[in-house]
Amino acid sequence: MRAFLDAHVLFSAANRDRSDLLVFFDLARASLLELTTSAFAAEEAPRNIALKRPERAAHCARLIAELVLAPKPSTEHIAIAQATGLPPKDTPILAAALAAEADLLITGDRTHFGPLFGRTIGRLTVHRPTDAPSTILRHARRISGGR
Repeated sequence: MRAFLDAHVLFSAANRDRSDLLVFFDLARASLLELTTSAFAAEEAPRNIALKRPERAAHCARLIAELVLAPKPSTEHIAIAQATGLPPKDTPILAAALAAEADLLITGDRTHFGPLFGRTIGRLTVHRPTDAPSTILRHARRISGGR
């Protein structure tokens, strides 16, 4: 299963040593999840950390190094993202998640992505960070034969 993390999730994971959002990195290290993000999110999160919590910059860089960068979205991915009604500044995130062939887009942006939470677009389902771990673990149980 592949999960796309937006800049908000990356920032929040890097912001504290015991962030609940580090669970996604733990699941990836356990080979239950592949993590991806866009070049934009991989630049935005460290920029925001540097401004707000500069002492956490190295931690943020280590987390980002564990991610696979999504390919550039196609015009088709961009059109699909635009059709969801997202504001123009957020469509590149959804388009990048589609380009990455992610199963999950994990975002903490309730304001703009809230109407898409739980919605499936192609193979991609948009999740709040609190809902995604149970989806990932259910998938892991299914592929392991329900053990």
